[in-house]
Amino acid sequence: MRWMKYLAGLLVMVGAVTLAHARNVDLSTVPERKTVQLTIYNSEDLTLVRETRTVTFKKGNNPLQFSWANTLIDPTSVELKFLTQAGKLEVSDTTFPLDKPQMLYWNVKSDIDGEATIQITYFTSGITWSADYAIIAGADETKVGLEGFVRIFNNSGEEYEDASVRLVVGKVNLVEKIAQLARIPMNEIDRLGKDVAQKYKRDGLEGAIATGDEMRASGRKASAAHEKQIVKEGLSEYFIFAIEGTETIPNGWSKRLRSLEAGDVPVKIQYRYRPMEYGDQLVRMYLLTNDVPSKLGGSPLPDGVFRVFRENGRGGLSYITQQSLKYIPIGDKIELNLGRDPEVIFELIKLKCWRDNIWMWLQDAKIYQRADDQALKIEVISTVSGWDDHVLYAQRIRNYTRKAIEVEVRRSFNGDVAFLSDLPALRLFDYCTPEFTVSVDPGKKEGFTFEVVTRQGKDVKQNRVELGKMK
Repeated sequence: MRWMKYLAGLLVMVGAVTLAHARNVDLSTVPERKTVQLTIYNSEDLTLVRETRTVTFKKGNNPLQFSWANTLIDPTSVELKFLTQAGKLEVSDTTFPLDKPQMLYWNVKSDIDGEATIQITYFTSGITWSADYAIIAGADETKVGLEGFVRIFNNSGEEYEDASVRLVVGKVNLVEKIAQLARIPMNEIDRLGKDVAQKYKRDGLEGAIATGDEMRASGRKASAAHEKQIVKEGLSEYFIFAIEGTETIPNGWSKRLRSLEAGDVPVKIQYRYRPMEYGDQLVRMYLLTNDVPSKLGGSPLPDGVFRVFRENGRGGLSYITQQSLKYIPIGDKIELNLGRDPEVIFELIKLKCWRDNIWMWLQDAKIYQRADDQALKIEVISTVSGWDDHVLYAQRIRNYTRKAIEVEVRRSFNGDVAFLSDLPALRLFDYCTPEFTVSVDPGKKEGFTFEVVTRQGKDVKQNRVELGKMK
């Protein structure tokens, strides 16, 4: 029998082989789970498991058994709570048998004969999730459809049947890693400072545990005709994706679920030249915004892989690219790099280099007098102390596409630099990065020049870029 039958309910105790305080227990059936809920935190390989069962108690002492053999459960985190009949049930003690190092017994003192609902919570590792997205652009590339999915991976050693699943976006800091705690023998737990470690872990997850009503999907299965959705609940520091309905997550398997679906999302196409980000090339970008006007913005988007496709006009799709993006807050942009476009030619040509404004520093001067004619000879020793380096560039952009394009150029310069140009939209992105945007009509080309003046030697004032007009 798999360990998940750990709640052996009320163990069968027979005659002299039973524990003395459990003679009145004679139930032999293992109660089935009533509900089970998983709250998965990826940042610490941590999952909070909360499950309920209905158990029949008899007056007196009732032993309950819990085992975590062959799993990654943190034994220091296991807790038992009575959801019904709480005033008539009490855990009198907890025992860790020496001959069964991965098991514990709760001795429950009952004042009633009857059923009660119990809840067991614990932390485990080995359950993780990842997100991925599919973007399908129309043939004209003005709008896209966006679908989001989450995939749950279960390598915890346990199978969870009909589980409600919540996926947490955020960071949780723990005193101990759950995977490490799960492998520590029970006789060494005391040295960990169990109460302190448990307090930190509980405090870190208190908001997620206590926030909101029980999931609407708990304890029931979604209709086969109704596709499961993910409900988003906002917290102060995290965001929870609650999967509608229940899911069976076998050990050693993964399951993919839809988390987001949006159609007719507006998309902007922009060409960018940013050597610091994309290398020395012009790249094509899809720009979307995670907000309500864009038919998104219901929740942040977790880290994930975006795969981009485009309708090819023949009833099929063309694969464009895939890209991993970090967490995208509400209102932030989704920026997808599609790579180079062979129909847009970007040329940067160095036209001229020169040096001027040279300053000399007098190091020494010697005067000699010739004996014959009384003439003076002067010897001067000096070095160059400052100058300006000039580089004149020509920027050329050819657009062979069927639509007008927008090109953004952002380049950074080191040193004390003057960037001279007649571009009307020239601006500074930061203290050392000029930025400008130009539009190029279909089938046309645009050309412009700019000059970069780098001050050297004594003329250097600070590391910055100044904008100016060409002479």
